[in-house]
Amino acid sequence: MTDAKAAPRRAPSVFTAAAVLVALAILVSLGTWQVERLRWKEGLLADIAARLAAPAVPLAEIEAMAAKGEDIEYRRVTASGVYDNSRERHFFATWRGLTGYYVYTPLRLADGRDLFVNRGFVPYDNKEPETRMQGQLTGERTVNGLARARLPGKPSWAVPDNDVAKNIFYWKDLDVMASSAGLDKAAVVPLFVDADDTPNPKGLPVGGVTDVNLPNSHLQYAVTWYGLAATLVAIVAVAWLRRRGDPPAQ
Repeated sequence: MTDAKAAPRRAPSVFTAAAVLVALAILVSLGTWQVERLRWKEGLLADIAARLAAPAVPLAEIEAMAAKGEDIEYRRVTASGVYDNSRERHFFATWRGLTGYYVYTPLRLADGRDLFVNRGFVPYDNKEPETRMQGQLTGERTVNGLARARLPGKPSWAVPDNDVAKNIFYWKDLDVMASSAGLDKAAVVPLFVDADDTPNPKGLPVGGVTDVNLPNSHLQYAVTWYGLAATLVAIVAVAWLRRRGDPPAQ
């Protein structure tokens, strides 16, 4: 009778063992995935650091890279032209705790095309050019900065729609930025340039606003997942040892 009553107790043990193995496999897999992401992120950060340290290249070289499908993000670039200040577009942004806008101004190149340059940040009350006329550069200018790729679409459903009527953009839709400024989309360079921190008259716009500090928390996540896996193993081991120490059922 004792054996007959003890036999059904094996099923829960098998189920529990299977559940523990599945949970352990998931935790270890998540930890390993984060290690792989860590290696990828470290490689990306090293690549970006190398790009930032490299000398600036002419815009034509960046365009050629983009045409071949190569990554142009954060590559140093230089371009010359004349700003069309009457067609600037405003991108809603926060910078160093302040709310305001990044000013994207078309730079008319020698070949007649336009390149949207992120000239930098202006506070909320300085959105309109009339409040910062001394910073509206005229004549031939050479811009040094970082190349930025155009976005293939809206980054996320959580990003608001662009308010074209008020000239407020929440994501960089190059085609709409061009058409709303009255530019021929076919004659607009298919990328952006973020200007460096060369000072502007009266300090506006404030250049050099590109954030290249990408977060890298993958090691912390990997340690967390592996730690949970180790904790699970420890809990199971303690439970097994306690069970072995229990007196046999009568």
